[in-house]
Amino acid sequence: MTDTPTLVKPSAGAPDGPDLELELKRRSKWPWIVGGVVAAAAIAAVLIVPRLGGTATANETPGATLYITTVEGQPTETALIEFVAEEVAPKYGIEVAFRGLADSTTLNRAVSEGEVAGTIYQHKLWLGQVLEANPDFQLEAATPVFRWGFGLWSDRWESVDELPQGATVSLYSDPANEAQGLWVLQEAGLIEIDPAVEYYEATVDDIVSNPKDLQFRLLDFAAQSRALPDLDAAVGYTEYYLSAQIPIEKQIFAPTPPDEFAGQLTIGSKWKDTENIQKLVAAFQDPAVQEWLATNETPRNILLPLAGY
Repeated sequence: MTDTPTLVKPSAGAPDGPDLELELKRRSKWPWIVGGVVAAAAIAAVLIVPRLGGTATANETPGATLYITTVEGQPTETALIEFVAEEVAPKYGIEVAFRGLADSTTLNRAVSEGEVAGTIYQHKLWLGQVLEANPDFQLEAATPVFRWGFGLWSDRWESVDELPQGATVSLYSDPANEAQGLWVLQEAGLIEIDPAVEYYEATVDDIVSNPKDLQFRLLDFAAQSRALPDLDAAVGYTEYYLSAQIPIEKQIFAPTPPDEFAGQLTIGSKWKDTENIQKLVAAFQDPAVQEWLATNETPRNILLPLAGY
């Protein structure tokens, strides 16, 4: 007989509210309306016609700056991009710069449409979720770059062994990172996942042994670190916890993540064979990147070098 997991749903109320759009309108007299419409049409033509006419993106323009994006407010990923821009890209004859964007959908759309050259925001599993939700996106993972620090955190207990019977443990609420959290718990000896299920696809329904009768609470990235005092433990990204001023000593277990969870340089499929993008991929594969991850204090505990380094 196997123990079954207990799932506790998060309390009502989404931490991320709906996007609000504010439209400003100016009252004007009728004689100006026609002129305004004509002017707007002219501006639209200026903006749209070059794109329809096939204007090249930076991805295929020699000497153009290749922007790499990640979500705004991620200082460690930003520092990595800036290191590549300053120390690595010149060796490959390209110019690289950082551009922050608001969220996953926005930055992935920008990569797909060639507005930016790539992103290091996600692992392959998250990218799979993005493509499933946005089938019009043309994206692919070009090369692994780093591993995120990811582990088990607790504000109440100092070791895995101290977790009590019936402990409440939080996992991230998206499927890819829920699977990563379950992998951590299995590595800690707290649960067992059905061996017939790929560990990077597992959900709480795939737990076949749960001897401590852990109860699971699914929360999003920001909510999880804020809720840590109310939980026995939580499994999440080191970067979010350190950003929330939670000391690294609160991380009670952190196994080395497998390659499936490595952060990838994601590029637009349309431009993968262009000279600029091929040079960009080579720059992120340069050994200097792994050396920086292994020796620089900036990414310490947050971004880790790839396996074998």
